[in-house]
Amino acid sequence: MRVALFTDTYLPDVNGVAKTLGRWVRYVESRGSFCKVFAPSSPEPESADLRTVERFYSIPFLLYPECRLALPNPVHVSRSLKQFAPDLIHVATPFNLGLTGMLYAKKHGIPVVASYHTHFDQYLSYYKLQWMENMLWKYMVWFHQECRKIYVPSRSALLHLQEKGLERMEIWGRGVETGQFHPFVDRKAVLGRYGIAPAKFVMLFVGRLAPEKSVDVLLEAWRSLSDEVARHAHLIIVGEGPSAETLRELCAHDPAVTFTGFVQGRELAELYAAADVFVFPSATETFGNVVLEALASGTPVIGAAAGGVRDNISHGVTGLLCPPGDASRFAAAMERLFREEATRAAMAAAGREYALKQSWDSIFSRLYASYAEVAASGEEAICI
Repeated sequence: MRVALFTDTYLPDVNGVAKTLGRWVRYVESRGSFCKVFAPSSPEPESADLRTVERFYSIPFLLYPECRLALPNPVHVSRSLKQFAPDLIHVATPFNLGLTGMLYAKKHGIPVVASYHTHFDQYLSYYKLQWMENMLWKYMVWFHQECRKIYVPSRSALLHLQEKGLERMEIWGRGVETGQFHPFVDRKAVLGRYGIAPAKFVMLFVGRLAPEKSVDVLLEAWRSLSDEVARHAHLIIVGEGPSAETLRELCAHDPAVTFTGFVQGRELAELYAAADVFVFPSATETFGNVVLEALASGTPVIGAAAGGVRDNISHGVTGLLCPPGDASRFAAAMERLFREEATRAAMAAAGREYALKQSWDSIFSRLYASYAEVAASGEEAICI
């Protein structure tokens, strides 16, 4: 099988979509198939194992500046695709690059599938662009009408797209590396790097520091904690983004809040494991990879009862769910888990057990079988 993948973010970009697609391409190639990736130029240095990636000049995307909007040359893309001769085209973006791949597939009768990764419609209100929503959905329905399959990361995302008129969807979930994310850590040493006493009750947030992640809700909840909890607690905020400077200024005089900046790899895994609870108020997630990473690390999650976060948390079992945007309910959940050590321990064990069942191999094997089915349907159409 020969697969052409069109995406607006790919390795070495550091975000959930880029990492998932990079992992998926490696899996496809491990099965003896071939992949060619069409992606925007990246400011990050290219690694030697990304030879199958074709890059295009790009500009920052308005709603997500860390992602790039490519400006592809259709003639160049057509020439490259003709040489590669794909059996299947996968569009992981509905924007410029994805549209280029979609039009080529339609012109040449190549089966096309899509994957949906981001609720851009839910981002609009955070950037005062809600007037664009109807126009966006009309385009999204038109764009996806030729797709044999649309892969979505969670049941909530599937239901959301069904309401908007999209069809032929399958859930493509996410896995977690439980060998990397685990509860076994030297908590004292990890917290010591940041000058935090190990006796502190540590609350952790990991994510892009941007309006749609609702970090403001977290900080409002943090400031409303009772004096008893506040004396014993410390908040660690991991990540960078357009809101970083503003958020740091808001917390400039609070020594119990630590901003680490961007962290990844082993250092990030150790922070998850060292924390007592993970707090994630974002209501715009299609899946919420960070939630699964926290659960794998044996850290209970307090999350928004919306989107992919709600899909990944069993309320009262692996964590607590709060109404989106309700800082008082988040504060109450934070206070509860501070006081109930036995509840935290039970949730930690249940979260780890749940994460151990989320194998990348099982998830990818199902997706690969779906790919093969779609590619075979294209071959049958050609024979007829």
